[in-house]
Amino acid sequence: MAAPTITIATEDDLAIKPASSTGVPDLGGIYHTRSLSRTRRPGSRRTASRASHERRSEHLDVEDDDDWLRDDGRKKQVFKGTTLLWLAYQSIGAIYGDIGTSPLYVFSSTFTELPTYDDLLQVLSVVLWSLTIMVTLKYVLIVLRADNQGEGGTFSCYSLLTRYANITDRDPREARLIKMERHETGDMRPSNRTVRSSMERSRFMRGLLKVIGVLAVSMVIADGVLTPAQSVLGAVQGLSVVSPDISSSTIVGVSCAILVVLFSLQPLGTTKLATTFAPIVILWLGFNAGFGIYNLVMYDHSVLKAFSPYFAVHFFMEKKTAAWRMLGGILLAFTGVEALFADLGAFSMRAIQISWLSWCYPCLLLAYVGQAAFISVHPEAYSNPFYNCVPPGMLYPSLIVGVLAAIVASQAMITAVFQLISQLMKLSYCPQVKVVHTSTKFHGQLYVPFVNWILLCGTILVTCVYSNTTRLGNAYGVCVMFVTFFDTCMVTLTSLIVWRLSPLLVFLPWLFFATVDGLYLSSALTKVPDGAWFTITIAGILTCIFMLWRFGKENQWRAEAEDRFRPAQLVHRADGSPDSGLVLAPRWGGGAVSRIRGFGIFFDKTGVLTPTVFTQFVSKFGAVPDAMVFFHLHPVEAPSVPASERYAVSRIAAVPGCYRLVVRHGFMDEVITPDLAALIYEQVRNYVIHDAVGNAGVGQPRVVEDHELQSGATSTGADGHADEESNELKTPAESSEKKGRAPRVLALADEATKAELGRLDRVFATKVMYVVGKEQMRIKAHPASFPRRVVLTTFLWIRDNTRAKIANLRLAMDRVVEVGFIKEI
Repeated sequence: MAAPTITIATEDDLAIKPASSTGVPDLGGIYHTRSLSRTRRPGSRRTASRASHERRSEHLDVEDDDDWLRDDGRKKQVFKGTTLLWLAYQSIGAIYGDIGTSPLYVFSSTFTELPTYDDLLQVLSVVLWSLTIMVTLKYVLIVLRADNQGEGGTFSCYSLLTRYANITDRDPREARLIKMERHETGDMRPSNRTVRSSMERSRFMRGLLKVIGVLAVSMVIADGVLTPAQSVLGAVQGLSVVSPDISSSTIVGVSCAILVVLFSLQPLGTTKLATTFAPIVILWLGFNAGFGIYNLVMYDHSVLKAFSPYFAVHFFMEKKTAAWRMLGGILLAFTGVEALFADLGAFSMRAIQISWLSWCYPCLLLAYVGQAAFISVHPEAYSNPFYNCVPPGMLYPSLIVGVLAAIVASQAMITAVFQLISQLMKLSYCPQVKVVHTSTKFHGQLYVPFVNWILLCGTILVTCVYSNTTRLGNAYGVCVMFVTFFDTCMVTLTSLIVWRLSPLLVFLPWLFFATVDGLYLSSALTKVPDGAWFTITIAGILTCIFMLWRFGKENQWRAEAEDRFRPAQLVHRADGSPDSGLVLAPRWGGGAVSRIRGFGIFFDKTGVLTPTVFTQFVSKFGAVPDAMVFFHLHPVEAPSVPASERYAVSRIAAVPGCYRLVVRHGFMDEVITPDLAALIYEQVRNYVIHDAVGNAGVGQPRVVEDHELQSGATSTGADGHADEESNELKTPAESSEKKGRAPRVLALADEATKAELGRLDRVFATKVMYVVGKEQMRIKAHPASFPRRVVLTTFLWIRDNTRAKIANLRLAMDRVVEVGFIKEI
């Protein structure tokens, strides 16, 4: 009698959620969130080739290598043509609101009395050259090139350095997912090698770079609290030009209402907001340029002499200490430049360069020159330079546009904060919070709900406490200059270690830019007693929180280090024969491992080696389920993962009946399934079938054509005789086929495959268990334990109150088994 065969359908997995037209329950899956309403067109059903099945369910030997691991990290996007121009247009609305509204208050913040012509010319020269040196030359042409796979900011520079030098610790379980690009020793100059080796050997240098990176992020976030309050308050106070009797309480109330609206719009995403805000900023900068040209023509064009650096040099030579103090007002001309770098991930270097050099930079130069031309004739106009310099008949239009521009000016800092929080989470300096990618085309555009509402609360509090821009202005500028100085140092190290430039080529530019940064920073520090202490305090508190979290994570990694081993080191067969039972390794006391009827799903944190929850389950109970799956969700820095690359299934050779399922999903994908176990079972079952299909030799399947099924043809056994009693097991895709042409099928004559599928079917029908680890951490006794205990206790409290990722899968709680265990840190 011929061996029975197994008949299975060879349908492809649907890439999008199908519209169920049958009574068969939908198992769900991983779907692109913007494709959930789409359905497959009639007649588009097709048969998958063997190659497509091999791509979808790769046979991985995890005992030798974890081949599912690939470079799934963020990839730098390169845009060209109209897309690049569109991105440049968006960047104007999202980046330049802050630096673009500086003409409202630079001259009024710099001068304290009526300026003379020479004073005006010298200050104007410093403003023009500061914009040129600090923004155009330093940031737009140099610093923006120091991106980490398209991401910008001081912390991204630090992250870039950690990939080219061994200067940080990583979670050992995740280290294999990091793309290290450390240059070979022979590929670097001796002087560059010395710098790198000094950084890697020096514990002080590693710690200093870590603190600088985190402190810079904290200072940008502190400015992110201050900037919306400052810009919106300034916008509402601008109404006093037409209504001088407006009360302070009205100003504060209207400002708070505008802030609520502004932050409530953030979920719309960077693209929609930037596209909406861009016309406002473009029009605002156009007004500034037009007014500047008008004032040059009508009043005093001789101020164009200020483009000569001679006047900027004489400003310091003549005024000395007074000039140094005035830099605290001049630096307001480029506040927001730190956001220009931090927002790089939401746009691109080319887009920012195009928008700055082609529109924003020329408009700002004309704005300051035009204001100086008017003030040279009317010195008293310095107190409100923009509105006093408006041409006749343009006051009300400029007031409306100015108020709108000031309101959207804070968008640059808000976007920057979202970018930086995302960067911190990637290197474990911040607890995991929800990050929403708002664009499928521009992958770096983010929205972080929790941070958004925290910023809203902070800005409203600051608005109510300070109530006017004069008091807030005293807190402005210090954090900006700290960040620009940190950027100078980080990009210098990047040029030595990543770009491998000669130290002789790097030293002089570093010295020049560091000197300029130092001049402005030292001047800004004079504001500390008057209000800058506020932003420094916020930045210090945030830095302590981020460093505390990182310290706790490093201790957690060390505590979990003992769990890093392969399954074969935990359990093995008693005598090495395929039919023998399992025994625990001596490390866990030895002893036989019994079998539990059922289908066990162990949630795997990393997708490599042995899940900690499986180790704890086996060592505590001395048993394993008849069939088990190590289930791991692996995020990919892409909007969606194609169906052919989504599921990676492998056998764990050391444990019979054990598989690993890794589900790779993009940031726009969502797990939608009423029964996760059924989805996992289906993928494992398909893997077993397609693995058998791919194996050559005896029992290789044959293709059964449609006409054979429709004519009732019988399966053929190995001896060539018809088998009237063939056992047909079909996948859900085939079973649900009620109408239309019957699918092609593959007939298997493999006893081992049939037995494996039969076991899977039986155990899945018997019982399903979701096995989840419940890790508790306990602080070890330590000689100098009190400060350490306080820090770790705070870390554990934050960790325990972080939302569990597993909650998002909406598991049936009556199937969940929690295995508790303790780790000492």
